[in-house]
Amino acid sequence: MSEFAVEALSIVRTFNDGEVRALDDVTLRVPRGEVFGLLGPNGSGKTTMIRILSTILAPTSGSARVNGFDVVKQAAAVRHSIGLAGQYATVDENLTGFENLRMIGLLNHLDKGYVVKRARELLEQFGLSDAANRTTKTYSGGMRRRLDLGAALVAHPPLLFLDEPTTGLDPQSRQDLWAIIEGLVETGTTVLLTTQYLEEADRLARQLVVLDHGKIIAEGTSQEMKTRLGNTVLSLSFANIDDASRGSALIIGISSTPANVDGTVVEITVDHGPSAAADALRRLDGARITLAGLSLREPSLDDVFLSLTGHRAEDEAFEQDGDKPKGRRGRKART
Repeated sequence: MSEFAVEALSIVRTFNDGEVRALDDVTLRVPRGEVFGLLGPNGSGKTTMIRILSTILAPTSGSARVNGFDVVKQAAAVRHSIGLAGQYATVDENLTGFENLRMIGLLNHLDKGYVVKRARELLEQFGLSDAANRTTKTYSGGMRRRLDLGAALVAHPPLLFLDEPTTGLDPQSRQDLWAIIEGLVETGTTVLLTTQYLEEADRLARQLVVLDHGKIIAEGTSQEMKTRLGNTVLSLSFANIDDASRGSALIIGISSTPANVDGTVVEITVDHGPSAAADALRRLDGARITLAGLSLREPSLDDVFLSLTGHRAEDEAFEQDGDKPKGRRGRKART
């Protein structure tokens, strides 16, 4: 048996007779027994990759094996070996929580006795036992998302695909779902997680691949990516936009990376934070520009994404139509 739960090689997927290239030569290897993060904004190709690996779509070219099965030639075997939970809960709102899980088990041709036992286990695991006999239309968004995740686990799959599982959830529900995912991995489940929430990827995923416009633009651990960017982020707050524009021009040369200007805040990654801050203050003082605030902090994944793409993960708006871009908001200025 391979050490990888997923091995996808040189995947290409096009739409509209080749006009739209949703995935462009993407290679993934997902180790067993951990969370692997596929990171990027809407439209980057994350959902298209999940659809290919779960046999919903066929690749235009390239090959992929999931749990040792070819996604094209052995699609049925792949589907029996995975669980899939998407961005939106797919439970039947007219059924109770228990009835939803029982229905999933019976559709998978599982033994009726096992299905009843498994449904009760999952309801208990996900904190839904008290609501087991309520129709799911009475559930909150977080409860529906937990039930949807439970439905993906009825057959006890060794590999779980989670496509932006916390989209639209409130902060507490998101934290609750993160804890559930961490518990699943502790019991041996492999998770391939797609997300545009950088905090989510930072907390859950051991290995990351960053996609942008269908291409891999970075890969490695969260810490490796932050280390490549620099040791410190220098953040300068100015009284007005004109001062921020003048100030960003003055600090060119402090770092090899360009500064990011977001309104009255200018940020730049540096290797030696205190000396870089002192240098910036000297330059600004010489130009008689007064700062409203200054801080030094460790880089985040959002800083990494901004450095790689020129925009933050949440700065682009897309429609989900084969991950085809609909439009973009203006990118923040970089100097």
